[in-house]
Amino acid sequence: MLEAVMLVGGKGTRLRPLTISVPKPMLPVAGVPVTEHQVARAKEAGVTRIVLGTSYKAEVFSDYFGDGADFGIDMRYVVEDEPLGTGGGIRNVASALDSGPDDPVIIFNGDVLTGLDITGLVQAWRDADADVALYLTRVEDPRAFGLVPTDDAGQVTAFLEKPETEAEIVTDQINAGCYVFKRSLIDAIPADRPVSVERETFPGLLEGGAKVIGYVDTGYWLDLGTPLAFVQGSKDLVKGIAPSPAVPQTGENLILNGADVDPTATVGDGTVVGAGARVEAGANVQGSVLFDDAVIGSNAQVTDSVIGRGARVADGVRLEGVVVGDGATIEAGNELLAGARVFPDVTLEATSVRFTSDKS
Repeated sequence: MLEAVMLVGGKGTRLRPLTISVPKPMLPVAGVPVTEHQVARAKEAGVTRIVLGTSYKAEVFSDYFGDGADFGIDMRYVVEDEPLGTGGGIRNVASALDSGPDDPVIIFNGDVLTGLDITGLVQAWRDADADVALYLTRVEDPRAFGLVPTDDAGQVTAFLEKPETEAEIVTDQINAGCYVFKRSLIDAIPADRPVSVERETFPGLLEGGAKVIGYVDTGYWLDLGTPLAFVQGSKDLVKGIAPSPAVPQTGENLILNGADVDPTATVGDGTVVGAGARVEAGANVQGSVLFDDAVIGSNAQVTDSVIGRGARVADGVRLEGVVVGDGATIEAGNELLAGARVFPDVTLEATSVRFTSDKS
Protein backbone atom coordinates (compact mmCIF):
# COMPACT_ATOMS: atom_id res chain seq x y z
CA MET A 1 0.00 0.00 0.00
CA LEU A 2 1.19 3.49 -0.85
CA GLU A 3 -0.84 6.35 0.62
CA ALA A 4 -1.09 9.97 -0.45
CA VAL A 5 -2.67 13.10 0.95
CA MET A 6 -4.11 15.80 -1.29
CA LEU A 7 -4.62 19.20 0.32
CA VAL A 8 -7.63 20.65 -1.49
CA GLY A 9 -9.18 22.94 1.11
CA GLY A 10 -8.36 26.36 -0.37
CA LYS A 11 -11.06 28.81 -1.44
CA GLY A 12 -9.25 29.94 -4.58
CA THR A 13 -9.88 33.63 -3.92
CA ARG A 14 -7.61 34.75 -6.77
CA LEU A 15 -9.75 32.76 -9.21
CA ARG A 16 -13.04 34.39 -8.34
CA PRO A 17 -15.67 34.44 -9.77
CA LEU A 18 -14.96 30.90 -11.00
CA THR A 19 -14.64 29.60 -7.44
CA ILE A 20 -17.83 31.13 -6.05
CA SER A 21 -19.67 27.86 -6.67
CA VAL A 22 -16.82 25.36 -7.18
CA PRO A 23 -13.58 24.85 -5.19
CA LYS A 24 -10.48 25.65 -7.24
CA PRO A 25 -9.21 22.03 -7.30
CA MET A 26 -12.54 20.96 -8.86
CA LEU A 27 -12.53 23.49 -11.69
CA PRO A 28 -12.31 21.67 -15.03
CA VAL A 29 -9.06 21.90 -16.98
CA ALA A 30 -8.74 19.90 -20.19
CA GLY A 31 -12.17 18.39 -19.60
CA VAL A 32 -11.86 17.13 -16.00
CA PRO A 33 -11.27 18.68 -12.56
CA VAL A 34 -7.73 19.60 -11.52
CA THR A 35 -7.91 16.99 -8.74
CA GLU A 36 -8.76 14.23 -11.21
CA HIS A 37 -5.53 14.92 -13.07
CA GLN A 38 -3.65 14.58 -9.78
CA VAL A 39 -5.50 11.40 -8.83
CA ALA A 40 -4.72 9.85 -12.22
CA ARG A 41 -1.02 10.67 -11.96
CA ALA A 42 -0.85 9.39 -8.37
CA LYS A 43 -2.47 6.10 -9.39
CA GLU A 44 -0.02 5.83 -12.30
CA ALA A 45 2.81 6.12 -9.76
CA GLY A 46 1.47 3.25 -7.65
CA VAL A 47 -0.58 5.12 -5.04
CA THR A 48 -3.42 2.91 -3.82
CA ARG A 49 -5.17 5.17 -1.31
CA ILE A 50 -5.69 8.94 -1.28
CA VAL A 51 -6.93 11.00 1.64
CA LEU A 52 -8.38 14.35 0.57
CA GLY A 53 -8.02 17.14 3.11
CA THR A 54 -11.05 19.28 2.26
CA SER A 55 -12.64 22.44 3.63
CA TYR A 56 -14.37 24.85 1.24
CA LYS A 57 -17.43 23.15 -0.31
CA ALA A 58 -16.11 19.79 0.84
CA GLU A 59 -19.16 17.91 -0.45
CA VAL A 60 -18.21 18.69 -4.06
CA PHE A 61 -15.22 16.33 -3.79
CA SER A 62 -17.04 13.40 -2.21
CA ASP A 63 -19.99 13.78 -4.58
CA TYR A 64 -17.65 13.54 -7.57
CA PHE A 65 -15.14 10.90 -6.48
CA GLY A 66 -17.19 8.85 -4.02
CA ASP A 67 -15.14 6.00 -2.58
CA GLY A 68 -12.78 6.20 -5.57
CA ALA A 69 -13.83 2.87 -7.08
CA ASP A 70 -14.65 4.44 -10.45
CA PHE A 71 -11.14 5.91 -10.52
CA GLY A 72 -9.37 2.71 -9.50
CA ILE A 73 -8.18 4.02 -6.14
CA ASP A 74 -9.41 4.05 -2.53
CA MET A 75 -10.41 7.59 -1.52
CA ARG A 76 -11.17 9.02 1.93
CA TYR A 77 -12.10 12.49 3.12
CA VAL A 78 -11.26 14.59 6.17
CA VAL A 79 -12.84 18.04 6.54
CA GLU A 80 -10.86 20.95 7.97
CA ASP A 81 -13.35 23.11 9.88
CA GLU A 82 -11.01 26.09 10.28
CA PRO A 83 -7.89 27.06 8.31
CA LEU A 84 -4.89 25.17 9.68
CA GLY A 85 -2.15 25.98 7.18
CA THR A 86 -0.31 23.36 5.14
CA GLY A 87 1.29 21.66 8.16
CA GLY A 88 -1.91 21.73 10.16
CA GLY A 89 -3.83 20.38 7.18
CA ILE A 90 -1.42 17.46 6.89
CA ARG A 91 -1.74 16.70 10.61
CA ASN A 92 -5.52 16.94 10.40
CA VAL A 93 -5.77 13.92 8.09
CA ALA A 94 -3.46 11.67 10.14
CA SER A 95 -6.34 9.69 11.65
CA ALA A 96 -7.41 8.53 8.16
CA LEU A 97 -3.98 7.10 7.28
CA ASP A 98 -3.21 3.40 7.62
CA SER A 99 0.53 3.58 6.92
CA GLY A 100 3.00 2.35 9.52
CA PRO A 101 5.30 4.81 11.34
CA ASP A 102 8.24 4.25 8.95
CA ASP A 103 6.18 4.15 5.73
CA PRO A 104 6.19 6.95 3.15
CA VAL A 105 3.18 9.23 2.72
CA ILE A 106 3.09 11.50 -0.34
CA ILE A 107 1.64 15.00 0.15
CA PHE A 108 0.22 16.84 -2.87
CA ASN A 109 -0.70 20.51 -2.97
CA GLY A 110 -4.05 20.82 -4.76
CA ASP A 111 -3.04 24.09 -6.47
CA VAL A 112 -0.22 22.69 -8.59
CA LEU A 113 -0.14 21.12 -12.03
CA THR A 114 3.09 19.21 -12.50
CA GLY A 115 4.96 16.64 -14.53
CA LEU A 116 6.88 15.47 -11.45
CA ASP A 117 8.35 11.96 -11.53
CA ILE A 118 6.40 10.86 -8.44
CA THR A 119 7.96 7.40 -8.43
CA GLY A 120 11.40 8.99 -8.57
CA LEU A 121 10.61 11.23 -5.61
CA VAL A 122 9.53 8.27 -3.47
CA GLN A 123 12.55 6.23 -4.54
CA ALA A 124 14.90 9.12 -3.67
CA TRP A 125 13.31 9.21 -0.19
CA ARG A 126 13.92 5.46 0.20
CA ASP A 127 17.47 5.50 -1.19
CA ALA A 128 18.51 8.33 1.13
CA ASP A 129 16.74 6.80 4.15
CA ALA A 130 15.29 10.30 4.56
CA ASP A 131 12.71 11.60 6.97
CA VAL A 132 11.27 14.00 4.38
CA ALA A 133 11.87 14.48 0.66
CA LEU A 134 10.84 17.75 -0.98
CA TYR A 135 10.06 18.17 -4.65
CA LEU A 136 12.07 21.18 -5.82
CA THR A 137 11.96 22.96 -9.15
CA ARG A 138 14.18 25.65 -10.63
CA VAL A 139 12.82 29.02 -11.75
CA GLU A 140 14.48 31.83 -13.71
CA ASP A 141 13.36 34.51 -11.25
CA PRO A 142 13.08 33.13 -7.70
CA ARG A 143 12.28 36.47 -6.05
CA ALA A 144 8.59 35.59 -5.69
CA PHE A 145 9.33 32.32 -3.90
CA GLY A 146 10.91 30.90 -0.79
CA LEU A 147 14.30 29.38 -1.57
CA VAL A 148 15.45 25.86 -0.68
CA PRO A 149 19.24 25.41 -1.00
CA THR A 150 20.77 21.92 -0.85
CA ASP A 151 24.31 20.63 -0.37
CA ASP A 152 26.28 18.38 -2.74
CA ALA A 153 24.56 15.30 -1.28
CA GLY A 154 21.10 16.74 -1.91
CA GLN A 155 20.32 17.47 1.74
CA VAL A 156 18.34 20.64 2.42
CA THR A 157 20.42 23.18 4.33
CA ALA A 158 17.88 25.95 4.92
CA PHE A 159 14.43 27.32 4.18
CA LEU A 160 14.77 30.95 3.17
CA GLU A 161 12.14 33.65 2.83
CA LYS A 162 11.56 35.43 -0.48
CA PRO A 163 14.81 37.24 -1.36
CA GLU A 164 14.70 41.02 -1.45
CA THR A 165 18.19 41.65 -2.83
CA GLU A 166 20.41 39.95 -5.41
CA ALA A 167 22.79 38.88 -2.64
CA GLU A 168 19.99 36.89 -0.98
CA ILE A 169 19.39 34.78 -4.10
CA VAL A 170 21.63 31.86 -3.13
CA THR A 171 19.81 29.27 -5.28
CA ASP A 172 17.18 29.05 -8.00
CA GLN A 173 15.53 26.07 -6.27
CA ILE A 174 12.04 26.53 -4.82
CA ASN A 175 9.56 24.40 -2.94
CA ALA A 176 7.28 23.00 -5.67
CA GLY A 177 4.48 21.76 -3.40
CA CYS A 178 4.88 17.98 -3.13
CA TYR A 179 6.57 16.03 -0.32
CA VAL A 180 7.23 12.54 0.98
CA PHE A 181 6.93 12.30 4.77
CA LYS A 182 7.84 9.43 7.04
CA ARG A 183 4.45 8.73 8.60
CA SER A 184 5.66 9.19 12.20
CA LEU A 185 6.60 12.81 11.41
CA ILE A 186 3.02 13.57 10.36
CA ASP A 187 1.83 12.37 13.77
CA ALA A 188 4.42 14.65 15.41
CA ILE A 189 3.02 17.85 13.87
CA PRO A 190 1.05 19.80 16.52
CA ALA A 191 -2.69 19.14 16.26
CA ASP A 192 -5.69 21.46 16.33
CA ARG A 193 -3.84 24.67 15.48
CA PRO A 194 -2.47 26.34 12.35
CA VAL A 195 0.99 25.13 11.33
CA SER A 196 3.12 26.27 8.39
CA VAL A 197 5.36 23.58 6.92
CA GLU A 198 7.65 26.22 5.40
CA ARG A 199 8.05 28.36 8.52
CA GLU A 200 7.65 25.82 11.33
CA THR A 201 7.67 22.14 10.36
CA PHE A 202 10.60 22.02 7.95
CA PRO A 203 12.91 24.43 9.84
CA GLY A 204 12.11 22.54 13.04
CA LEU A 205 13.07 19.24 11.42
CA LEU A 206 16.40 20.68 10.30
CA GLU A 207 17.10 22.07 13.76
CA GLY A 208 16.27 18.67 15.28
CA GLY A 209 18.71 16.84 13.01
CA ALA A 210 16.17 15.17 10.74
CA LYS A 211 17.30 14.16 7.27
CA VAL A 212 15.46 16.36 4.78
CA ILE A 213 16.43 15.95 1.13
CA GLY A 214 15.59 17.90 -1.99
CA TYR A 215 14.57 16.14 -5.20
CA VAL A 216 15.06 18.49 -8.14
CA ASP A 217 12.77 17.82 -11.09
CA THR A 218 12.97 20.31 -13.94
CA GLY A 219 9.88 19.06 -15.77
CA TYR A 220 6.56 20.84 -16.09
CA TRP A 221 5.37 22.89 -13.09
CA LEU A 222 2.61 25.50 -12.80
CA ASP A 223 0.75 27.08 -9.89
CA LEU A 224 -2.87 27.37 -11.05
CA GLY A 225 -3.69 30.21 -8.67
CA THR A 226 -4.60 32.96 -11.18
CA PRO A 227 -6.93 33.06 -14.19
CA LEU A 228 -3.98 33.47 -16.56
CA ALA A 229 -2.26 30.42 -15.05
CA PHE A 230 -5.52 28.45 -15.09
CA VAL A 231 -5.93 29.08 -18.82
CA GLN A 232 -2.27 28.25 -19.43
CA GLY A 233 -2.52 24.98 -17.54
CA SER A 234 -5.57 23.90 -19.50
CA LYS A 235 -3.88 24.77 -22.80
CA ASP A 236 -0.76 22.87 -21.83
CA LEU A 237 -2.74 19.75 -20.92
CA VAL A 238 -4.71 19.81 -24.16
CA LYS A 239 -1.55 20.29 -26.23
CA GLY A 240 0.30 17.53 -24.37
CA ILE A 241 2.88 19.85 -22.81
CA ALA A 242 1.70 18.98 -19.29
CA PRO A 243 1.28 15.21 -18.78
CA SER A 244 -1.91 13.64 -17.47
CA PRO A 245 -3.50 10.22 -18.06
CA ALA A 246 -6.90 11.89 -17.50
CA VAL A 247 -6.80 13.98 -20.68
CA PRO A 248 -9.17 12.34 -23.21
CA GLN A 249 -7.02 13.39 -26.17
CA THR A 250 -4.32 15.90 -27.01
CA GLY A 251 -4.11 18.32 -29.91
CA GLU A 252 -4.94 21.89 -30.87
CA ASN A 253 -8.35 21.68 -29.20
CA LEU A 254 -10.54 19.45 -27.08
CA ILE A 255 -14.21 19.32 -28.08
CA LEU A 256 -16.19 17.44 -25.44
CA ASN A 257 -19.24 15.29 -26.08
CA GLY A 258 -22.37 17.23 -26.95
CA ALA A 259 -20.50 20.40 -27.95
CA ASP A 260 -21.44 22.08 -31.23
CA VAL A 261 -18.79 23.96 -33.20
CA ASP A 262 -19.89 25.56 -36.46
CA PRO A 263 -17.71 24.46 -39.40
CA THR A 264 -16.84 28.09 -40.14
CA ALA A 265 -15.64 28.77 -36.58
CA THR A 266 -11.96 28.55 -35.63
CA VAL A 267 -11.05 26.84 -32.36
CA GLY A 268 -7.38 26.34 -31.50
CA ASP A 269 -4.32 26.90 -29.29
CA GLY A 270 -5.46 24.32 -26.74
CA THR A 271 -9.03 25.56 -26.38
CA VAL A 272 -11.52 23.34 -24.53
CA VAL A 273 -15.18 23.43 -25.61
CA GLY A 274 -17.25 21.93 -22.81
CA ALA A 275 -20.13 19.49 -23.07
CA GLY A 276 -23.21 21.14 -24.52
CA ALA A 277 -21.32 24.34 -25.35
CA ARG A 278 -21.79 26.04 -28.71
CA VAL A 279 -19.45 28.06 -30.92
CA GLU A 280 -21.34 29.79 -33.71
CA ALA A 281 -20.45 30.74 -37.29
CA GLY A 282 -17.30 32.76 -37.85
CA ALA A 283 -16.29 32.85 -34.19
CA ASN A 284 -12.58 32.65 -33.38
CA VAL A 285 -11.72 31.04 -30.03
CA GLN A 286 -8.06 30.66 -29.13
CA GLY A 287 -6.38 29.37 -25.97
CA SER A 288 -9.59 29.48 -23.92
CA VAL A 289 -11.71 27.31 -21.66
CA LEU A 290 -15.43 27.14 -22.36
CA PHE A 291 -17.29 25.43 -19.54
CA ASP A 292 -20.31 23.23 -20.21
CA ASP A 293 -23.28 24.86 -22.00
CA ALA A 294 -21.44 28.13 -22.72
CA VAL A 295 -22.34 29.91 -25.97
CA ILE A 296 -20.00 31.95 -28.18
CA GLY A 297 -21.91 34.03 -30.73
CA SER A 298 -21.13 34.42 -34.40
CA ASN A 299 -17.97 36.36 -35.29
CA ALA A 300 -17.04 36.75 -31.62
CA GLN A 301 -13.34 36.73 -30.76
CA VAL A 302 -12.33 34.99 -27.53
CA THR A 303 -8.65 34.69 -26.60
CA ASP A 304 -6.99 33.35 -23.42
CA SER A 305 -10.29 33.56 -21.51
CA VAL A 306 -12.51 31.42 -19.31
CA ILE A 307 -16.23 31.34 -20.08
CA GLY A 308 -18.31 29.92 -17.24
CA ARG A 309 -21.00 27.29 -17.31
CA GLY A 310 -24.06 28.47 -19.26
CA ALA A 311 -22.57 31.90 -19.95
CA ARG A 312 -23.40 33.63 -23.24
CA VAL A 313 -21.10 35.79 -25.35
CA ALA A 314 -23.06 37.65 -28.02
CA ASP A 315 -22.26 38.09 -31.70
CA GLY A 316 -19.17 40.13 -32.47
CA VAL A 317 -17.97 40.54 -28.87
CA ARG A 318 -14.21 40.60 -28.30
CA LEU A 319 -12.74 39.08 -25.12
CA GLU A 320 -9.04 38.80 -24.34
CA GLY A 321 -7.73 37.56 -21.00
CA VAL A 322 -11.21 37.70 -19.45
CA VAL A 323 -13.09 35.58 -16.91
CA VAL A 324 -16.87 35.33 -17.40
CA GLY A 325 -18.78 33.76 -14.51
CA ASP A 326 -21.44 31.06 -14.73
CA GLY A 327 -24.68 32.20 -16.33
CA ALA A 328 -23.42 35.67 -17.25
CA THR A 329 -24.30 37.36 -20.54
CA ILE A 330 -22.02 39.65 -22.55
CA GLU A 331 -24.21 41.53 -25.01
CA ALA A 332 -23.13 42.76 -28.43
CA GLY A 333 -20.85 45.77 -28.69
CA ASN A 334 -18.66 44.91 -25.70
CA GLU A 335 -14.89 44.58 -25.75
CA LEU A 336 -13.28 43.29 -22.55
CA LEU A 337 -9.53 43.00 -22.19
CA ALA A 338 -6.61 42.43 -19.84
CA GLY A 339 -8.02 40.63 -16.83
CA ALA A 340 -11.60 41.92 -16.75
CA ARG A 341 -13.97 39.73 -14.72
CA VAL A 342 -17.73 39.38 -15.04
CA PHE A 343 -19.52 37.81 -12.07
CA PRO A 344 -22.12 35.03 -12.31
CA ASP A 345 -25.56 35.80 -13.75
CA VAL A 346 -24.59 39.40 -14.55
CA THR A 347 -25.74 40.85 -17.87
CA LEU A 348 -23.29 43.28 -19.41
CA GLU A 349 -25.53 45.33 -21.66
CA ALA A 350 -24.75 46.41 -25.19
CA THR A 351 -22.20 49.19 -25.23
CA SER A 352 -19.45 50.70 -27.30
CA VAL A 353 -17.22 51.12 -24.22
CA ARG A 354 -13.93 49.23 -24.12
CA PHE A 355 -13.26 47.87 -20.64
CA THR A 356 -9.76 46.96 -19.52
CA SER A 357 -8.25 45.88 -16.24
CA ASP A 358 -4.67 45.15 -15.24
CA LYS A 359 -5.70 42.51 -12.71
CA SER A 360 -4.86 38.88 -13.49
